[in-house]
Parts: sequence; structure tokens; C-alpha cells
Amino acid sequence: MMATVKTRSVTAHVPVQLAEKVDLMAERLERSKNWIVKQALSAWIDQEEERSRLTREALADVDVGRVIDHHAVQAWADSLSTETPLPVPR
Repeated sequence: MMATVKTRSVTAHVPVQLAEKVDLMAERLERSKNWIVKQALSAWIDQEEERSRLTREALADVDVGRVIDHHAVQAWADSLSTETPLPVPR
């Protein structure tokens, strides 16, 4: 037996062109528009939570001095298009 998940409606105004794309996607995948929107919203929230986690992790690195000099990174990036690229700066 599956547990019932509580739900709540969320209303949003979206551009007509986006709404039409949702309609087309729902038809193509043979899913409801509701399912499409839930999938998209879940994926976006997961992405934003990961972005936030990575930002906090990077700021913690900066706080303890784990950084790479900008000039070293720029020199490395510039060398990538040469015959003798530099090793990745550490």
C-alpha cells in the first residue's frame, strides 16, 4: 500500500509560449501537465540546492585559504590553446 503524500496547489502565471510547451510535452510524454510541472519544479529546486551547497563549500574553502591565484589560473587557461599547455594549477 502506498502512503498518501499531502499536496498543495501553487498557482503561477507563465508566458503563453511556456504554457504551450508544457502542453506539448505533456502530450508527447502522455503525462499530465501537473506531472510535467512537478518534474520541472523538482529538478530546478534540486539544481538550486546543489548550487547553494557548492557555493557554501567554496566560501568555506576561501575562509581557510584554499584558493588558487587568479594569474595562475589565467596563465593555465591561456596555455590550453598552445602546443604545450601548463599543468592544472593547484
